[in-house]
Amino acid sequence: MPPDMRPLAHAQQSFRRGVLQARLQVPAAVAGLPGPSRERRFSVYRNNVKASLVAALKAKFTVIERLVGEEFFEATALVFVERHPPRSPVLAEYGGGFASFLEVFEPAADLPYLPDVARLEWARHRAFHAADATPVAIDRLATLAADDLHDTRLTLHPATAVAASPWPIVSIWTTNTFDAETRRIGPDHAGEIALITRPQDDVLVNVLPPGSDLLIAALREGRALGTAIGQAPASLDLARTLALLFRAGAVVGLLKGISE
Repeated sequence: MPPDMRPLAHAQQSFRRGVLQARLQVPAAVAGLPGPSRERRFSVYRNNVKASLVAALKAKFTVIERLVGEEFFEATALVFVERHPPRSPVLAEYGGGFASFLEVFEPAADLPYLPDVARLEWARHRAFHAADATPVAIDRLATLAADDLHDTRLTLHPATAVAASPWPIVSIWTTNTFDAETRRIGPDHAGEIALITRPQDDVLVNVLPPGSDLLIAALREGRALGTAIGQAPASLDLARTLALLFRAGAVVGLLKGISE
């Protein structure tokens, strides 16, 4: 950084800390301004900044808010804002660390499924803003010879994401999103793997068969279909998994006959 820019950078960092810290401390850059009400004006600005960040988190994690209640969510979000301030001026990019924060946030320890539900909601947010692509139909697989199919790579839609959890996160998300009266999701419910896609305008959430997350992870790494199948559990329902991937618009291309 050029020496003549250092004072400006220092002032910006001081201002940023003053805006987001837990206790009000007027930055030197503000304290030096004339006017007896500068602390009050700065406090109003500071509160507005925090409120806008909390509102941004609310918009992205609507199910988390419903699960814990508005008051608890706002208090939690404020702690997150103070500990993890934005690193980008683009508000749509803020909140990616919220799920990891919930994992270590002691007041939420009695709700161990919250972080994975938050990951699902963040994946939906990312999918909504992902690049567009045109899905291909599963009929394309039928045009390939058996040998070619083994060496074919499936290109996934940029919006495609997978969230695997020991908790029934799709069921929790679904009932808290669409049901006027939420269904009770008890401890007898098995864990779920969420497939998040956006084939057109709407973001879709589906439940994947057990073990399919490993198959999709291999496909995302660019592995050929035959290799990806070998990295998944032998118990994987392959036909069901592939049918769901294509039906949900997760596949946008086939690269045929490419060996490992």
